[in-house]
Amino acid sequence: MPAIRQVISTLTQDGKELMGPDVLAYHYPDNNILNGSLLTVESNHFAVLKSRGAILNVYDTGQYVIQTPDRPIIGAFQQAFFGGNSPWQYEVIYINRAKLILEVSGIAYSREMAEMGYHVSCYVHVDTRDDALKLVQHMPMAGHYVSMKEVNWYAGPVIEQSINKIVQLTELERVNEKMPEILELVKDHLQEFLSVYGLTLNDVKALVYPKDERMKELIALRAFGLSELDAVRYYTAMIMASKGVVSAPNMAIGEPFFVGNPQVATDRIMKLDGSQS
Repeated sequence: MPAIRQVISTLTQDGKELMGPDVLAYHYPDNNILNGSLLTVESNHFAVLKSRGAILNVYDTGQYVIQTPDRPIIGAFQQAFFGGNSPWQYEVIYINRAKLILEVSGIAYSREMAEMGYHVSCYVHVDTRDDALKLVQHMPMAGHYVSMKEVNWYAGPVIEQSINKIVQLTELERVNEKMPEILELVKDHLQEFLSVYGLTLNDVKALVYPKDERMKELIALRAFGLSELDAVRYYTAMIMASKGVVSAPNMAIGEPFFVGNPQVATDRIMKLDGSQS
């Protein structure tokens, strides 16, 4: 009776796919791979066959019969000397070729040294068999997976440097005007960096915003055409009004509030509501 062929796949026995949207590479856990093993490569994967660190082949989509340089050692000899396992160590590493999301967040500083938060999202993928080879050669693998979280760690410093290169020379209120330049610089630097690992960069989305909530409010008020001083007064007046402070309108227009004076409102307040010319 012929032996049952070993099937190498990314599917579990119940049909669950092990390479989800957060997995870039997967190391098949069984390295006792012999001649005649069936290697299954899904439509959105590459597979790399290694032996003791040397790359033997890169497989595209399909099913393949593994042909290794050794011949299986059988019977009592194999059991006695190698515990039933092949003396040669073979590995299969699956590479996810679907578009995956790379996300990095951090802090930059404006020209005034104000904290600016940023969040960058990119789509990356492994395009060709040569790129899969680069990934296996240059991306270290601890355990059986390379997750996108690990790729984020590599890409983080490159993105941070690219964003700070422009943001640090730009006034806080004008950072959004520089977004096209920021995106272009991030794309250029990131693609150059990722190409070493065989990753192709697709779309890049970026958001840069004041880290401090008060600065967000003040910039929003400035967008209405208020001066810096008026924006601060109106912001303070909104806080006072939220706490029920009756002098909030006076803070907004920059006029004093008189306690106990029947004419609480100033001439300027009355002019605003039309009661006095």
